[in-house]
Amino acid sequence: MKLKEIFKGERPVLSLEVFPPKQDTPLDGVFKAISGLKELEPSFISVTYGAGGSQKGRTVEIASTLKNHYDVEPMAHLTCVGQKTNAVDEVLEDLEKSGIENILALSGDPPRDQPDFDRSKDDFKYASELISYIKRKRDFSIAAAAYPEGHKDCPRILSDWEHLKHKVDQGVDLLVTQLFFDNRIFFHFLEIVRGMGVNCPIVPGIMPVYNAKQIKRIVSLCGASMPPEMLIMVDKYADSPEDMKKAGIEYAINQIQGLLDHGVDGVHVMPLNQASLAKEIVSGLSWPDHK
Repeated sequence: MKLKEIFKGERPVLSLEVFPPKQDTPLDGVFKAISGLKELEPSFISVTYGAGGSQKGRTVEIASTLKNHYDVEPMAHLTCVGQKTNAVDEVLEDLEKSGIENILALSGDPPRDQPDFDRSKDDFKYASELISYIKRKRDFSIAAAAYPEGHKDCPRILSDWEHLKHKVDQGVDLLVTQLFFDNRIFFHFLEIVRGMGVNCPIVPGIMPVYNAKQIKRIVSLCGASMPPEMLIMVDKYADSPEDMKKAGIEYAINQIQGLLDHGVDGVHVMPLNQASLAKEIVSGLSWPDHK
């Protein structure tokens, strides 16, 4: 089922995310996670792409298994960094052959082992170009990323949101946000971009955090800000991993519940391949009934 069909209903949509393990690691762990996540009956599960397209084969394999073995709708990530047109065509063909209908089209991160990576040689400089290309070539439903606090590489937040509008205009059916920890940031972003004419569903991306090092690493990578209550939580439980995990789960539950209570289109939970983490969070929510 395509994303635009999934979001036709009035009830908020629950979606989840998994990521491929390193190339030399068996896929058993991610399939075990998927078995647990399926119990939550998500509308779809997204499968991430490695930096620089390093896991593209595994992304297709996992997405295909989701669709054809677990009977769960997948959304395959596809990045344009380091990609040539023929390589993108191959991935699109593989996805199509597997019956996969949904793609999250992203700019993507350069390879971690190439600090001087030259993006000027890429055939697609921006996600908007990749989206436009896919829409011309194939019949996929396309999602894209949104940044409530602005992309960390964009000097002006409003400029980033103008780029977002352009990206949506290329044929986007759904926006999934970068993680954030303060719902006020999301609601402000939502008000602004709706006023700019961005009318597709916008789903907040939530990543539960459960240790101090993880939070610091996430913030350094994506530029998300930490509200005072999270800073207090990290300081309080930094030396107590079990208490930190409990506090992180509680924080995620409260954040998601606040979003649901304000009528968001859905929630995209990124549980880091830990089904038990997702189950604890979802079981703690009061999910709106069908209307």
